[in-house]
Amino acid sequence: MTLEQKIAQLFRMDERARRHHSNPWSGYSRFSMVPLLGVAFWSRVWLGWWSLLPIIIMLLWVWLNPRVFPEPTSTNNWASKAVLGEWVWMNRKKVPVPKHHQCIPNILSVVGMISGIFFVWGIVALDVWLAAFGGAFIVISKLWFADRMVWLYEDMKDTTPEYKNWLY
Repeated sequence: MTLEQKIAQLFRMDERARRHHSNPWSGYSRFSMVPLLGVAFWSRVWLGWWSLLPIIIMLLWVWLNPRVFPEPTSTNNWASKAVLGEWVWMNRKKVPVPKHHQCIPNILSVVGMISGIFFVWGIVALDVWLAAFGGAFIVISKLWFADRMVWLYEDMKDTTPEYKNWLY
């Protein structure tokens, strides 16, 4: 089982959630989560214990986002293909991906994780520049990762009937 499959299991991302998450509104709105989570955790400075309310709301939104949007009328767009590519990437143990797709997604995931350390460190230390630096690199690495997933999906969509059926 890949790390991505374990994360999907943790978030209960099943086939139905994948279909809903392939709605472009779901995909694009996820990019706002890093700054919004940052503000929610930073709000402890202004709100004290009441900051738990925006923190809980944001964590709930992270979980709900892939589920609340309806299935898209079409998946033939960049945001939907990014999600479909993530599912192809998660399934790479069963259906191998081309060699030119095997390294960069892992590098981008590591960049995102390292950026996350800076982001959290900045939030904890109340260092706005460190948090902004980490947050910016999280978003940049995720955008690049999403673009790679579109490319991966385009390369893989004709390899299995399941992948081909995801595009409509």
